[in-house]
Amino acid sequence: MSEIADLSAAEIGAQYRQGELSPVEVTKASLQRIEDYNDLVNAFAIAVDPEIAIAEAKASETRWREGNPLGTLDGIPFTAKDLLLSKGLPTRRGSKAINPDQAWDEDAPAVARLREQGAILLGKTTTSEFGYKGVTDSPLTGITRNPWNINLTPGGSSGGAAVAAALGFGILHLGTDGGGSVRAPASLTGVFGIKPTFGRVAGYPIAHTGTVFHVGVLSRTVADAALTLNAIAHPDVRDWYALPDQNLDYTANLDQSITGLRIAFSANLGYADVDPEVADLVKKAVAVFAQLGAIVEEVDPNFPNPRKISQTLWQAGAAKLLRSFTPEQRAVVEEGLRATAAAGDRLTLAEYINAQDAREALGRHLQKFHQNYDLLLTPTLAIAAFPVGLNKPPSIPANVPDSQREWSPFTYIFNLTQQPAASIPIGFTKDGLPVGLQIVAAKYNDALVLQAAKAYENIAPFALPLQSNKHLYAK
Repeated sequence: MSEIADLSAAEIGAQYRQGELSPVEVTKASLQRIEDYNDLVNAFAIAVDPEIAIAEAKASETRWREGNPLGTLDGIPFTAKDLLLSKGLPTRRGSKAINPDQAWDEDAPAVARLREQGAILLGKTTTSEFGYKGVTDSPLTGITRNPWNINLTPGGSSGGAAVAAALGFGILHLGTDGGGSVRAPASLTGVFGIKPTFGRVAGYPIAHTGTVFHVGVLSRTVADAALTLNAIAHPDVRDWYALPDQNLDYTANLDQSITGLRIAFSANLGYADVDPEVADLVKKAVAVFAQLGAIVEEVDPNFPNPRKISQTLWQAGAAKLLRSFTPEQRAVVEEGLRATAAAGDRLTLAEYINAQDAREALGRHLQKFHQNYDLLLTPTLAIAAFPVGLNKPPSIPANVPDSQREWSPFTYIFNLTQQPAASIPIGFTKDGLPVGLQIVAAKYNDALVLQAAKAYENIAPFALPLQSNKHLYAK
């Protein structure tokens, strides 16, 4: 039963088709993993009633037996981050300010697309409050812990989804990414995470952070993320920004050679300070792409640090969010979010428009950059995991402003430019902590990011904590 929980969606689907495995068995295996280990890591904001999940699995089993599955993901257990609406379950957004006693009668587009395929929702994974910071703890759900070392953070804000992916709490996991919230926890927990091109996966309701907010996927394999995108990368009438439906098959060219691809590698984007151990692992991973036949050149994209742009938009979004709150709601919101909103309230209209203009210039610059390079490789983060209960590594002084962008200097840029970007696991520090490599492509080239990630995974399969940290998970 335990081994079933580690199977990929691709493997499970093949066994469903052959009648060798049942959705009931797979769902029970996932539920058992949650029962066995979630108390250690706290990955769920709310879990479904197991009886409901098993009933849905039995219905899926009947469809497969009769040869009428709703889709390739019929009977595959999945989770959704607690920022995504899910019919029948409260979406608290990690906050005590959200009243759970209201009608929860709508699915977010990505959740709806998976359910239409017959996938089985296991629950809502933890997030920081409204996803406002890069670690996963909140006033509502407390601290979520890293599956490789429970004294450390898994990052955030999709930390619960990353932990669930690493430990087999379901097979597929929906996250959101407004500045690195899929890629950062993927890096710190050793799983695959992709933020597609903005609009590729429809989002609703629009986030308070506006057009930097992407819906993404975390999984244990690249192929599983591709299968998920096949299901969810479609427009929805509720999303005014959604891209037209191209009905792409993201699995079609996954194993195509990357020989001849033009790849730029930037170790620090010209301004980031990267931990030496992380930097060394990243350089070794980049060398693999050259061994696979890509043309790799170390070059910086040559743009100034866009931290101020991101900070301005983030603060304005927080201010917008809290302006809609009653005084009673504001009183229970985390102090850090209130401070971010207060900074947003002090912004002038000119400052906001200037940030938008600078964002446009950055996007134009990177579009030109990708005329010469198919992909850009960077570290995903500047550091490995640090202790829980902190918003930044202890090595960053307390007086450093905007400290999150200090330790996560590579991710938020590509929310500003709306490009597809993914994090792949590339190895471990001497302390046994995962490190990630970020793969970025020009807008709309999501399939190329997946193809490059799969090429690396083919020769360096991703490790799982239950196999590597047996002492922590011994029953």
